[in-house]
Amino acid sequence: MTAQIKLLILGLLIVATTMEVSGDTIIRNGLGQATVGGKALYFLAGAILLFGYGLVLNLAPLPFERVAGIYIATLFVVWQIISFFAFRAVPNVPILIDGALIVSGGLIVAFAGASGEA
Repeated sequence: MTAQIKLLILGLLIVATTMEVSGDTIIRNGLGQATVGGKALYFLAGAILLFGYGLVLNLAPLPFERVAGIYIATLFVVWQIISFFAFRAVPNVPILIDGALIVSGGLIVAFAGASGEA
């Protein structure tokens, strides 16, 4: 697998996970809206982003089981970034340690044995 393909995969996964986390965040914010119309707009925006996430994720040129590993790793990182900006949540040390394990595992699943070797 070339470096360009790896960057393409990473780019698609960053876009997909950003869409997923943003969609979830918008839906969460929509739950707090007072009017039905307000809720509907938030829910519609969230649904569009969640559909987009599914579409973009499946464009990655890897078998699904390998996409899933790096996707989870990317999701963790993007979730922490958006949680910080949207909710001012700062990850504590256990979350950072867990995140390091998640990211390491995702990289192993996605890229170890990319040429058919384990």
